Amino acid sequence: MSAPEEAPAARSYDAVIVGGGHNGLVAAAYLARAGRSVLVLERLGHTGGAAVSTRPFAGVDARLSRYSYLVSLLPEKIVGDLGLRFAVRSRTISSYTPAERDGRPTGLLVGGGEQRTREAFARLTGGEREYVAWQRFYDMTGRVARSVFPTLTQPLPTREELRRRVDDEEAWRTLFEEPIGVAVEDRFADDLVRGVVLTDALIGTFADAHDPSLAQNRCFLYHVIGGGTGAWDVPVGGMGALTDALASAARKAGAVIATGHEAVRVDTDGRTAEVTYRTADGEGVVAARHVLVNASPQALAALTGEESPDPAEGAQLKVNMLLKRLPRLRDSAVDPREAFSGTFHIAEGYDQLAAAHRQASAGELPAAPPSEIYCHSLTDPTILGPDLVEQGHQTLTLFGLHTPARLFERDNDGVREELLKLTLAQLDAHLAEPLADCLATDADGRPCIEAKTPLDLERELRLPGGNIFHRELSWPYAQERTGRWGVETGHANVLLCGAGAVRGGGVSGVPGHNAAMAVLETP
Repeated sequence: MSAPEEAPAARSYDAVIVGGGHNGLVAAAYLARAGRSVLVLERLGHTGGAAVSTRPFAGVDARLSRYSYLVSLLPEKIVGDLGLRFAVRSRTISSYTPAERDGRPTGLLVGGGEQRTREAFARLTGGEREYVAWQRFYDMTGRVARSVFPTLTQPLPTREELRRRVDDEEAWRTLFEEPIGVAVEDRFADDLVRGVVLTDALIGTFADAHDPSLAQNRCFLYHVIGGGTGAWDVPVGGMGALTDALASAARKAGAVIATGHEAVRVDTDGRTAEVTYRTADGEGVVAARHVLVNASPQALAALTGEESPDPAEGAQLKVNMLLKRLPRLRDSAVDPREAFSGTFHIAEGYDQLAAAHRQASAGELPAAPPSEIYCHSLTDPTILGPDLVEQGHQTLTLFGLHTPARLFERDNDGVREELLKLTLAQLDAHLAEPLADCLATDADGRPCIEAKTPLDLERELRLPGGNIFHRELSWPYAQERTGRWGVETGHANVLLCGAGAVRGGGVSGVPGHNAAMAVLETP
């Protein structure tokens, strides 16, 4: 949210929050509403962090969710508690995955009602088996979601407490104890269906289906528990609408948001703290009872002068596009407006995902890069100017998998261009016309397409290693040294309220809520 730059109005605050991303703004709003004096220090000229809406194409009235783009993990409790003027819209189509079988184009459309989905499975696989397995599997994840999601805004349960709450030993073993690849292979026979299931375990996580670390299981869990349903919804007005609403709520409650103020050091004795910040005009110092760091664990270590943990490697390609029209599909049985409104899976068959992981692990770009795409403007046309809507323009957001940061270290710009070509070629293989023919152009005549690698995200958003979760996702239960809320650090009055907190990752506001609760519990 762009706003006139504010300056600290006092020398001391109850809470100083470092970083004006969505989690910091959630914490600020909760604490200010509770009567605490709050200062947010944001180094950029605007708030929002990775949850922003911008106009990336010169002279084009399209306000895109440039980085994060869908909402699932944001609890309604936070929206209600803070009185946010923010809404999401559900997508009637969950996903479409094109394929070629017996030399003809086909695919799997999930959504639009139970009967349509059942028929789509039968059309692809020739029978009922995969659909029945699909229903049983997601009935199971739904039960887990309803049990686990409400705990995210409560003090951390122990592992055994969460296990008792799930109350389903098969589900616990499947999701928490054995690699997700075991369940996928045991329950599903069709390669494409297996791949669609597995993708939720790989978004931003570079792992094999059978990785013994279970990093893929943790990723899968967070992708299927959101809202107690696992639904991923479209933010009305773009992702920036959420952070604008949060900044407004925090300011209304009395928080001071100082943009253009970069925190550079935190000194604390565990009871009081001082935060040194830098502006274009010099340095300043502000005192605080509590400091909440809405940044990475590496940034926290730098602020407190401690040894930095190793970054977790990011592994994604984010592409934003504006089209003059949606492309036609080779699979003429499916309307492009339905196919692109859900998650459009590309090169994400089970064997394709495994091959891409092997190639990237060997230091090579995947020959068939897996990715998924969706069209925000089909569900929420408000992000486009009236003229663009009238002309039939649409947005496309693409998220590529299995592209670890190490692949870009030798030549970020060159590898980005090569990977983008390979990725779009995989999409073009399922289109009846080249995507390039559908791209809109900006005021300078350039195609409206931009791509971001992990190294780009590290540079632009200070995400260590370009990891969108700040570090590997954690299990949503207490482990050694996690503290009561999962936001605690080695300093009693310094809390980590960013995505690197326990139960962080995604656009959720959960770490911000939990850090605020930890402060409010302090005498």
